Amino acid sequence: MKTIKRIGVLTGGGDAPGLNAVIRAVVKTATNEYGWSVLGIEDGFEGLLGETRTRPLRPSDVRGLLPRGGTILGTRNRGHFAIQQVGGRIIKPEAAYREALANIERLNLDALVVIGGDGTQTIAYEFFQRGVPLVGVPKTIDNDLVGTELTFGFLTALDVATEALDRLHTTAESHDRVMVLEVMGRHAGWIALEAGLAGGADVILIPEIPFYIEKAASRVLERERNGRTFTIIVVAEGAVPVDGSPVYQDRGNAQSQPRLGGIGHVVGDAIQQLTGKETRVVVLGHLQRGGSPTAYDRLLASSFGVAAVRALAAGEAGSMVCLKCGEIVTCPLSEAVLQIKRVPPDGQLVKTARNLGITFAGEDD
Repeated sequence: MKTIKRIGVLTGGGDAPGLNAVIRAVVKTATNEYGWSVLGIEDGFEGLLGETRTRPLRPSDVRGLLPRGGTILGTRNRGHFAIQQVGGRIIKPEAAYREALANIERLNLDALVVIGGDGTQTIAYEFFQRGVPLVGVPKTIDNDLVGTELTFGFLTALDVATEALDRLHTTAESHDRVMVLEVMGRHAGWIALEAGLAGGADVILIPEIPFYIEKAASRVLERERNGRTFTIIVVAEGAVPVDGSPVYQDRGNAQSQPRLGGIGHVVGDAIQQLTGKETRVVVLGHLQRGGSPTAYDRLLASSFGVAAVRALAAGEAGSMVCLKCGEIVTCPLSEAVLQIKRVPPDGQLVKTARNLGITFAGEDD
Protein backbone atom coordinates (compact mmCIF):
# COMPACT_ATOMS: atom_id res chain seq x y z
CA MET A 1 0.00 0.00 0.00
CA LYS A 2 1.31 3.45 -0.89
CA THR A 3 2.34 5.96 1.75
CA ILE A 4 -0.67 7.55 3.41
CA LYS A 5 -0.89 11.30 3.72
CA ARG A 6 -4.60 11.99 3.40
CA ILE A 7 -7.59 9.82 4.29
CA GLY A 8 -11.33 10.14 3.89
CA VAL A 9 -13.98 9.16 6.41
CA LEU A 10 -17.68 8.58 5.74
CA THR A 11 -20.79 7.27 7.49
CA GLY A 12 -23.37 5.16 5.68
CA GLY A 13 -26.68 3.44 6.34
CA GLY A 14 -28.97 4.37 9.21
CA ASP A 15 -27.75 6.71 11.92
CA ALA A 16 -26.70 5.26 15.27
CA PRO A 17 -25.52 6.72 18.56
CA GLY A 18 -21.71 6.81 18.51
CA LEU A 19 -21.08 7.77 14.89
CA ASN A 20 -19.69 11.15 15.86
CA ALA A 21 -17.48 9.53 18.49
CA VAL A 22 -15.90 7.39 15.74
CA ILE A 23 -15.36 10.42 13.50
CA ARG A 24 -13.74 12.26 16.42
CA ALA A 25 -11.41 9.34 17.16
CA VAL A 26 -10.43 8.93 13.50
CA VAL A 27 -9.57 12.61 13.12
CA LYS A 28 -7.64 12.92 16.39
CA THR A 29 -5.66 9.72 15.82
CA ALA A 30 -4.87 10.36 12.16
CA THR A 31 -3.80 13.95 12.84
CA ASN A 32 -2.01 13.66 16.16
CA GLU A 33 -0.42 10.23 15.82
CA TYR A 34 0.37 9.99 12.12
CA GLY A 35 0.31 13.53 10.77
CA TRP A 36 -2.31 12.67 8.15
CA SER A 37 -4.96 15.09 6.96
CA VAL A 38 -8.58 13.95 7.06
CA LEU A 39 -11.37 14.74 4.62
CA GLY A 40 -14.95 14.15 5.72
CA ILE A 41 -17.16 12.76 2.93
CA GLU A 42 -20.76 13.85 3.37
CA ASP A 43 -23.89 11.74 2.81
CA GLY A 44 -22.08 8.40 2.69
CA PHE A 45 -20.74 7.13 -0.63
CA GLU A 46 -23.17 9.49 -2.37
CA GLY A 47 -20.78 12.31 -1.44
CA LEU A 48 -18.26 10.86 -3.92
CA LEU A 49 -20.59 11.35 -6.89
CA GLY A 50 -21.23 14.42 -9.06
CA GLU A 51 -20.05 17.62 -7.40
CA THR A 52 -18.42 15.88 -4.46
CA ARG A 53 -19.55 16.92 -0.97
CA THR A 54 -16.62 16.99 1.40
CA ARG A 55 -15.16 19.01 4.23
CA PRO A 56 -11.71 19.04 5.86
CA LEU A 57 -11.72 17.73 9.41
CA ARG A 58 -9.19 18.93 11.98
CA PRO A 59 -9.12 18.20 15.71
CA SER A 60 -10.76 21.58 16.30
CA ASP A 61 -13.66 20.50 14.05
CA VAL A 62 -14.52 17.48 16.18
CA ARG A 63 -14.57 19.10 19.61
CA GLY A 64 -17.71 18.32 21.57
CA LEU A 65 -18.69 15.38 19.36
CA LEU A 66 -18.26 12.61 21.93
CA PRO A 67 -21.79 12.82 23.45
CA ARG A 68 -23.52 14.02 20.29
CA GLY A 69 -25.95 11.71 18.48
CA GLY A 70 -26.34 11.38 14.73
CA THR A 71 -23.47 12.14 12.37
CA ILE A 72 -22.03 15.51 11.39
CA LEU A 73 -21.24 14.08 7.95
CA GLY A 74 -24.78 13.00 7.15
CA THR A 75 -25.62 9.51 5.98
CA ARG A 76 -27.46 7.72 3.21
CA ASN A 77 -28.43 4.17 2.42
CA ARG A 78 -27.18 2.40 -0.70
CA GLY A 79 -28.49 5.06 -3.11
CA HIS A 80 -26.73 4.91 -6.47
CA PHE A 81 -24.69 1.92 -5.28
CA ALA A 82 -27.71 -0.35 -4.81
CA ILE A 83 -27.46 -3.70 -6.55
CA GLN A 84 -30.36 -4.48 -8.87
CA GLN A 85 -31.73 -7.80 -10.05
CA VAL A 86 -33.05 -7.94 -13.60
CA GLY A 87 -34.33 -11.22 -14.95
CA GLY A 88 -32.55 -13.12 -12.18
CA ARG A 89 -29.23 -11.42 -12.99
CA ILE A 90 -27.39 -9.34 -10.39
CA ILE A 91 -26.34 -6.00 -11.86
CA LYS A 92 -23.78 -3.87 -10.04
CA PRO A 93 -23.76 -0.09 -10.64
CA GLU A 94 -20.38 0.02 -12.38
CA ALA A 95 -20.87 3.60 -13.63
CA ALA A 96 -21.31 4.87 -10.06
CA TYR A 97 -18.17 3.03 -8.94
CA ARG A 98 -16.11 4.43 -11.84
CA GLU A 99 -17.24 7.97 -11.06
CA ALA A 100 -16.51 7.57 -7.36
CA LEU A 101 -13.08 6.07 -8.02
CA ALA A 102 -12.16 8.98 -10.28
CA ASN A 103 -13.24 11.43 -7.57
CA ILE A 104 -11.26 9.59 -4.90
CA GLU A 105 -8.17 10.04 -7.06
CA ARG A 106 -9.01 13.69 -7.76
CA LEU A 107 -9.42 14.36 -4.04
CA ASN A 108 -5.96 12.86 -3.40
CA LEU A 109 -7.34 10.34 -0.92
CA ASP A 110 -4.89 7.57 -0.11
CA ALA A 111 -7.33 5.50 1.97
CA LEU A 112 -10.82 5.49 3.50
CA VAL A 113 -12.38 4.74 6.86
CA VAL A 114 -15.92 3.49 6.20
CA ILE A 115 -18.36 3.50 9.12
CA GLY A 116 -21.56 1.54 8.59
CA GLY A 117 -23.55 -1.67 8.75
CA ASP A 118 -23.76 -4.66 6.45
CA GLY A 119 -24.98 -2.69 3.42
CA THR A 120 -22.29 -0.02 3.78
CA GLN A 121 -19.55 -2.58 4.40
CA THR A 122 -20.65 -4.56 1.34
CA ILE A 123 -20.18 -1.44 -0.78
CA ALA A 124 -16.85 -0.81 0.97
CA TYR A 125 -15.70 -4.29 -0.02
CA GLU A 126 -16.58 -3.53 -3.64
CA PHE A 127 -14.38 -0.43 -3.47
CA PHE A 128 -11.56 -2.45 -1.91
CA GLN A 129 -11.77 -4.99 -4.72
CA ARG A 130 -11.42 -2.09 -7.14
CA GLY A 131 -8.16 -1.00 -5.52
CA VAL A 132 -9.19 1.46 -2.77
CA PRO A 133 -7.32 0.88 0.53
CA LEU A 134 -9.86 1.09 3.33
CA VAL A 135 -10.85 -0.19 6.75
CA GLY A 136 -14.42 -0.73 7.91
CA VAL A 137 -15.94 0.24 11.25
CA PRO A 138 -19.02 -1.83 12.20
CA LYS A 139 -22.15 0.16 13.04
CA THR A 140 -25.69 -1.04 13.53
CA ILE A 141 -28.15 -0.82 16.38
CA ASP A 142 -29.36 -4.30 15.33
CA ASN A 143 -26.01 -5.83 16.44
CA ASP A 144 -26.18 -8.20 13.47
CA LEU A 145 -22.74 -7.84 11.89
CA VAL A 146 -20.66 -11.01 11.73
CA GLY A 147 -17.11 -10.77 13.02
CA THR A 148 -17.71 -8.53 16.02
CA GLU A 149 -19.31 -9.42 19.33
CA LEU A 150 -20.86 -5.98 19.60
CA THR A 151 -21.56 -2.98 17.40
CA PHE A 152 -21.73 0.53 18.81
CA GLY A 153 -25.24 1.96 19.00
CA PHE A 154 -26.77 -1.35 20.08
CA LEU A 155 -26.50 -0.80 23.82
CA THR A 156 -27.99 2.69 23.54
CA ALA A 157 -30.93 1.31 21.56
CA LEU A 158 -31.26 -1.50 24.09
CA ASP A 159 -31.47 0.99 26.96
CA VAL A 160 -34.17 2.96 25.14
CA ALA A 161 -36.23 -0.17 24.47
CA THR A 162 -35.85 -1.39 28.05
CA GLU A 163 -36.92 1.96 29.46
CA ALA A 164 -39.96 1.89 27.17
CA LEU A 165 -40.93 -1.51 28.58
CA ASP A 166 -40.51 -0.24 32.13
CA ARG A 167 -42.91 2.59 31.36
CA LEU A 168 -45.40 0.34 29.55
CA HIS A 169 -45.55 -1.99 32.53
CA THR A 170 -47.22 0.61 34.73
CA THR A 171 -49.86 1.47 32.14
CA ALA A 172 -50.53 -2.18 31.29
CA GLU A 173 -50.97 -3.12 34.95
CA SER A 174 -53.11 -0.09 35.74
CA HIS A 175 -55.56 -0.79 32.91
CA ASP A 176 -55.39 -4.61 32.75
CA ARG A 177 -54.23 -4.38 29.15
CA VAL A 178 -51.99 -6.20 26.74
CA MET A 179 -49.22 -3.86 25.59
CA VAL A 180 -47.32 -4.68 22.38
CA LEU A 181 -43.99 -2.94 21.79
CA GLU A 182 -42.55 -3.12 18.26
CA VAL A 183 -38.79 -2.58 18.14
CA MET A 184 -36.23 -2.56 15.35
CA GLY A 185 -34.62 -5.74 14.09
CA ARG A 186 -35.04 -6.56 10.41
CA HIS A 187 -33.30 -9.93 10.25
CA ALA A 188 -32.02 -10.35 13.80
CA GLY A 189 -33.93 -10.08 17.06
CA TRP A 190 -31.17 -8.96 19.43
CA ILE A 191 -32.95 -5.78 20.56
CA ALA A 192 -36.27 -7.53 21.11
CA LEU A 193 -34.66 -10.47 22.92
CA GLU A 194 -32.37 -8.53 25.24
CA ALA A 195 -34.84 -5.73 25.94
CA GLY A 196 -37.54 -8.31 26.56
CA LEU A 197 -35.32 -10.05 29.08
CA ALA A 198 -34.20 -6.85 30.77
CA GLY A 199 -37.69 -5.32 30.73
CA GLY A 200 -39.62 -8.33 32.01
CA ALA A 201 -41.66 -9.12 28.89
CA ASP A 202 -43.98 -12.12 28.85
CA VAL A 203 -43.84 -12.81 25.11
CA ILE A 204 -40.92 -12.11 22.73
CA LEU A 205 -41.33 -12.50 18.97
CA ILE A 206 -38.15 -12.46 16.86
CA PRO A 207 -37.28 -13.21 13.20
CA GLU A 208 -35.26 -16.31 14.11
CA ILE A 209 -38.24 -18.12 15.68
CA PRO A 210 -41.42 -18.07 13.52
CA PHE A 211 -44.37 -17.72 15.87
CA TYR A 212 -47.89 -19.02 16.27
CA ILE A 213 -50.15 -16.13 17.25
CA GLU A 214 -52.41 -18.66 18.99
CA LYS A 215 -49.55 -19.57 21.35
CA ALA A 216 -48.98 -15.91 22.18
CA ALA A 217 -52.70 -15.54 22.89
CA SER A 218 -52.63 -18.66 25.07
CA ARG A 219 -49.94 -17.07 27.23
CA VAL A 220 -52.15 -14.00 27.70
CA LEU A 221 -55.09 -16.17 28.80
CA GLU A 222 -52.87 -18.31 31.03
CA ARG A 223 -51.68 -15.20 32.85
CA GLU A 224 -55.29 -14.08 33.18
CA ARG A 225 -56.23 -17.39 34.84
CA ASN A 226 -53.32 -16.98 37.25
CA GLY A 227 -54.43 -13.53 38.31
CA ARG A 228 -51.99 -11.58 36.13
CA THR A 229 -54.41 -9.38 34.21
CA PHE A 230 -51.86 -7.67 31.98
CA THR A 231 -49.27 -8.90 29.48
CA ILE A 232 -46.22 -7.33 27.83
CA ILE A 233 -45.30 -8.46 24.31
CA VAL A 234 -42.12 -7.37 22.49
CA VAL A 235 -41.98 -7.96 18.74
CA ALA A 236 -39.07 -7.28 16.38
CA GLU A 237 -40.09 -5.54 13.15
CA GLY A 238 -38.87 -8.55 11.13
CA ALA A 239 -40.71 -11.20 13.14
CA VAL A 240 -42.86 -13.52 11.05
CA PRO A 241 -45.69 -15.91 11.88
CA VAL A 242 -45.39 -19.57 10.93
CA ASP A 243 -46.43 -19.91 7.27
CA GLY A 244 -46.46 -16.10 7.07
CA SER A 245 -44.28 -13.36 5.65
CA PRO A 246 -42.75 -10.11 6.94
CA VAL A 247 -44.93 -7.02 7.15
CA TYR A 248 -43.73 -3.98 5.14
CA GLN A 249 -44.49 -0.29 5.31
CA ASP A 250 -43.50 -0.13 1.65
CA ARG A 251 -41.80 -2.42 -0.83
CA GLY A 252 -39.10 0.02 -1.96
CA ASN A 253 -37.82 0.60 -5.47
CA ALA A 254 -34.60 0.58 -7.47
CA GLN A 255 -33.11 3.33 -5.29
CA SER A 256 -34.41 2.24 -1.88
CA GLN A 257 -34.82 -0.90 0.16
CA PRO A 258 -38.16 -2.25 1.35
CA ARG A 259 -39.11 -0.88 4.77
CA LEU A 260 -40.35 -3.29 7.40
CA GLY A 261 -42.94 -2.17 9.90
CA GLY A 262 -46.46 -2.90 11.04
CA ILE A 263 -46.06 -6.35 12.59
CA GLY A 264 -46.83 -4.86 15.99
CA HIS A 265 -50.31 -3.82 14.88
CA VAL A 266 -50.89 -7.18 13.21
CA VAL A 267 -49.99 -8.94 16.46
CA GLY A 268 -52.00 -6.49 18.58
CA ASP A 269 -55.17 -6.87 16.50
CA ALA A 270 -54.91 -10.66 16.53
CA ILE A 271 -54.30 -10.82 20.30
CA GLN A 272 -57.31 -8.63 21.01
CA GLN A 273 -59.51 -10.72 18.75
CA LEU A 274 -58.34 -14.06 20.20
CA THR A 275 -58.38 -13.06 23.87
CA GLY A 276 -60.94 -10.28 24.12
CA LYS A 277 -58.35 -8.29 26.09
CA GLU A 278 -57.95 -4.59 25.42
CA THR A 279 -54.67 -4.29 23.53
CA ARG A 280 -52.49 -1.29 22.72
CA VAL A 281 -49.53 -1.10 20.35
CA VAL A 282 -46.47 1.14 20.64
CA VAL A 283 -43.97 1.38 17.76
CA LEU A 284 -40.67 2.62 19.15
CA GLY A 285 -39.25 3.33 15.70
CA HIS A 286 -36.51 5.89 15.28
CA LEU A 287 -36.44 6.78 18.97
CA GLN A 288 -34.06 3.82 19.23
CA ARG A 289 -31.58 5.42 16.82
CA GLY A 290 -31.42 8.96 18.10
CA GLY A 291 -29.99 10.83 21.02
CA SER A 292 -26.76 10.68 22.95
CA PRO A 293 -24.82 7.39 23.11
CA THR A 294 -24.38 5.58 26.41
CA ALA A 295 -20.99 5.62 28.11
CA TYR A 296 -20.07 2.18 26.77
CA ASP A 297 -21.09 3.05 23.22
CA ARG A 298 -18.84 6.13 23.43
CA LEU A 299 -15.96 3.95 24.59
CA LEU A 300 -16.53 1.31 21.91
CA ALA A 301 -16.98 3.86 19.13
CA SER A 302 -13.82 5.70 20.18
CA SER A 303 -11.85 2.45 20.35
CA PHE A 304 -13.09 1.42 16.90
CA GLY A 305 -12.12 4.78 15.41
CA VAL A 306 -8.60 4.64 16.82
CA ALA A 307 -8.19 1.00 15.76
CA ALA A 308 -9.32 1.74 12.19
CA VAL A 309 -6.61 4.37 11.73
CA ARG A 310 -4.01 2.11 13.32
CA ALA A 311 -5.04 -0.70 10.97
CA LEU A 312 -4.52 1.54 7.95
CA ALA A 313 -1.11 2.56 9.25
CA ALA A 314 -0.21 -1.12 9.74
CA GLY A 315 -1.15 -1.96 6.15
CA GLU A 316 -4.31 -3.90 7.06
CA ALA A 317 -6.47 -2.51 4.26
CA GLY A 318 -9.48 -4.61 3.41
CA SER A 319 -10.25 -5.36 7.04
CA MET A 320 -12.92 -4.39 9.56
CA VAL A 321 -12.24 -3.59 13.19
CA CYS A 322 -14.02 -5.92 15.62
CA LEU A 323 -14.59 -6.56 19.30
CA LYS A 324 -13.56 -10.07 20.31
CA CYS A 325 -13.11 -11.29 23.88
CA GLY A 326 -12.83 -7.71 25.10
CA GLU A 327 -10.07 -6.80 22.63
CA ILE A 328 -10.25 -4.66 19.48
CA VAL A 329 -8.88 -6.69 16.57
CA THR A 330 -9.40 -6.84 12.81
CA CYS A 331 -11.09 -9.40 10.58
CA PRO A 332 -11.20 -9.64 6.77
CA LEU A 333 -13.95 -7.46 5.35
CA SER A 334 -14.82 -10.30 2.98
CA GLU A 335 -15.84 -12.43 5.98
CA ALA A 336 -17.76 -9.64 7.70
CA VAL A 337 -20.19 -9.20 4.79
CA LEU A 338 -20.88 -12.87 4.09
CA GLN A 339 -23.89 -13.24 6.35
CA ILE A 340 -25.99 -11.71 9.11
CA LYS A 341 -25.30 -12.49 12.78
CA ARG A 342 -28.65 -13.81 13.96
CA VAL A 343 -29.93 -14.92 17.35
CA PRO A 344 -29.25 -18.66 17.84
CA PRO A 345 -32.67 -20.21 18.58
CA ASP A 346 -30.97 -22.65 20.97
CA GLY A 347 -28.55 -20.07 22.41
CA GLN A 348 -28.06 -19.13 26.04
CA LEU A 349 -30.23 -16.00 25.98
CA VAL A 350 -33.18 -17.87 24.48
CA LYS A 351 -32.76 -20.62 27.05
CA THR A 352 -32.60 -18.03 29.83
CA ALA A 353 -35.80 -16.41 28.61
CA ARG A 354 -37.66 -19.72 28.45
CA ASN A 355 -36.44 -20.71 31.92
CA LEU A 356 -37.83 -17.41 33.18
CA GLY A 357 -41.24 -18.26 31.75
CA ILE A 358 -41.04 -16.07 28.64
CA THR A 359 -42.55 -17.60 25.51
CA PHE A 360 -41.40 -17.09 21.92
CA ALA A 361 -44.67 -18.67 20.71
CA GLY A 362 -42.64 -20.91 18.43
CA GLU A 363 -42.56 -24.61 17.63
CA ASP A 364 -40.66 -25.42 20.83
CA ASP A 365 -42.83 -23.29 23.14
